[in-house]
Amino acid sequence: MTSDKTSRRTLLAGAAGLAMAAAVPFLGGRARADASTAGYVSQPTIDSCADWGARPPAGGISVVPNRPNKIIVHHTVSPNTTDYSRAQAHAHAHWVQDLHIDSNRWPDTGYHFINSRGGWLTEGRHGSLYALMRNNGNTIVQGAHTSGQNDQAIGIANEGSYHDGAQPTQEQWNSLITICAFVCQQYAIPPSQIYGHKDFGSTLCPGVIHDRLPELRQAVAARLA
Repeated sequence: MTSDKTSRRTLLAGAAGLAMAAAVPFLGGRARADASTAGYVSQPTIDSCADWGARPPAGGISVVPNRPNKIIVHHTVSPNTTDYSRAQAHAHAHWVQDLHIDSNRWPDTGYHFINSRGGWLTEGRHGSLYALMRNNGNTIVQGAHTSGQNDQAIGIANEGSYHDGAQPTQEQWNSLITICAFVCQQYAIPPSQIYGHKDFGSTLCPGVIHDRLPELRQAVAARLA
């Protein structure tokens, strides 16, 4: 994790986008790709900040008027819980936000999206869903997940700790494929541009998931093919 910088661009646009995001309803529940057709990935179900009861941002959130060019995968280094419920996904989203605001002194969750061990997807930083779903892929909410990449990369974090050999659950892995495929589709990001945090800094993140990035890229490409 890296320090958050206040963007020099479009704090006003960010405020407008966040206000609109609060008014946009999103279905709650587990990631899925219902009614997909070949070459098209349906919107996965992602619980918004409102759905899981996020705290308001503690500071300004910047919206950058550019398309992101990559996805960066993380793990949150939280316990590898066997509670795979939606309630646990929401509790974990609160844990991450509290850590990032109270300990890191960032204005909000650093990641754009969080993928639970039960395969539930939650919005991380406020406005990320609006940018993904309602703005034609033309903007990115500036995150705080990877130094030098926060204004150009979508950060997706996986609940759990995977630097000691533990593996994500199958539900979690499946939902990671789904959210990556959908983000790639929405933002026209090639699957080859899916990376791990350690590709851009001295860190163990995302643990063994990094070793599986070739598998992830191949699965995402197959979903989009």
